[in-house]
Amino acid sequence: MVPVDCIWGLSLFLSLSLGWTKAQETNYTRPVFHCGGDLVTDSGFVGSEGFPSFYKPNSKCTWRITVPEGNVVMLSFRIFDLEADSQCRYDYLDVYNGHSNLVQKLGRFCGTFRPGALISTTNTIMLEMVSDTETQGRGFVAYFNGAKPYVDDHQFCGGKMTKAQGEIKTPNWPDKKYPAGTSCSWLITVEPDMVIQVNFDKFVLEADTYCRFDYVAFFNGGEKDDSRLIGRYCGDQAPQPITTNGNVLLVQFVSDLSVTSDGFLARYTSVQRGSQIPTMNSGAGTMSIPPIPAVKPAATIKPPVPTAKYVRPEPTERPRPVNPTRGRGQGATGQDRRVPVTRPTGKRPVPQNPLCAKACKRDGTIKTSFCTSEFVITGKVTSLTPGPRGTVLISISLIKAYKAGRLTITQVGKTMSVKLVSQCKKCPLLRRGANYIIMGQVDENGRGTLVPGAFTAPYKAPHDRLLMNINNQPC
Repeated sequence: MVPVDCIWGLSLFLSLSLGWTKAQETNYTRPVFHCGGDLVTDSGFVGSEGFPSFYKPNSKCTWRITVPEGNVVMLSFRIFDLEADSQCRYDYLDVYNGHSNLVQKLGRFCGTFRPGALISTTNTIMLEMVSDTETQGRGFVAYFNGAKPYVDDHQFCGGKMTKAQGEIKTPNWPDKKYPAGTSCSWLITVEPDMVIQVNFDKFVLEADTYCRFDYVAFFNGGEKDDSRLIGRYCGDQAPQPITTNGNVLLVQFVSDLSVTSDGFLARYTSVQRGSQIPTMNSGAGTMSIPPIPAVKPAATIKPPVPTAKYVRPEPTERPRPVNPTRGRGQGATGQDRRVPVTRPTGKRPVPQNPLCAKACKRDGTIKTSFCTSEFVITGKVTSLTPGPRGTVLISISLIKAYKAGRLTITQVGKTMSVKLVSQCKKCPLLRRGANYIIMGQVDENGRGTLVPGAFTAPYKAPHDRLLMNINNQPC
């Protein structure tokens, strides 16, 4: 939630800078935002009804913005606080590329993190905010202005692509940095029995833990919908190869009105569903696309985990001579067959993962672990769930991310959450409801992974300064 002093500071700024508009008036102390209206002007602010007070429940407001002919509309959010939901089903703001909900939807937004800057293709844009009967926030404030469309061919981006292969790149690539205030959408469609794979040659966008400012996002199908999201990326680490679950891919690149960077160049190819395709930015191995792939296709890399090695002791012939002596008769199960009769060492068997036989202790110091880990976070353990092959699936309510890399961070209610997988049940030992410092690596699904030597430690508020100091030092 936004601090009250920041809200009133913004209100004072708005009261000094806003003129009269048809949709919102001023009472000489602060602007009054109404439910919808027509804003016909070069620039101005648009906000939810009653901002900075909580917006009304069970309402629908529509704002139509028009800037002078020959310009496009650039929309930049300053404050954003709507009820959060992973699919934005309850309270949300839709933004359309024109004055109708029949035209292209530039995005649907909810939650507490500001959307990136949006830009129309004409001189009109429409905002439509809907709220249900429960759980209101303070709403939003956005600044809009008219700007000249790009006249340099190298700055154009986006469009529909139907070829079997091609490339997508940021404006100005490769001569100079992409411009601020850009929104590009590519809709890629290939043959019905094919899927699409995207590999990055170069990737440098403005870095942010939650990719709020400059980012590129990939969606299965042709709609910008959180339920279809494959991934949202920023920073200077190129994403792993991205594969769709169908023959349509929507790619959206957004830059805000501040910092810019070099941008990216990516190439896409269409691939027969179920075929073996090489991972172009990996020196070894292939990635298999199953006939019915998951939303995040990188999960199909999981079969190479050497589970077959530990299934061999389970054939039905082997336990037969053992059953009579144990007196278990027909009650023998797979667990009975895993007793250590085939392991002469006398140690307790670890059929799931040989890593779990190691002593449970951290490798390295907090500084060396910080440098060698792909992610460093602090957070509260909200759930511990048994996973396949003896793993443990861990949900973390994020306190702070010091390094995120390719780690997927999602919004859950009012908080940010990450998913981790621990290779062993007992190590590292985490307790639900406790706060921890956690460091580890990131798998191809953007999920954090923990091995027995991973650095974890109970977290308290004073540790933040220590971690910030380490983060500011060169590795």
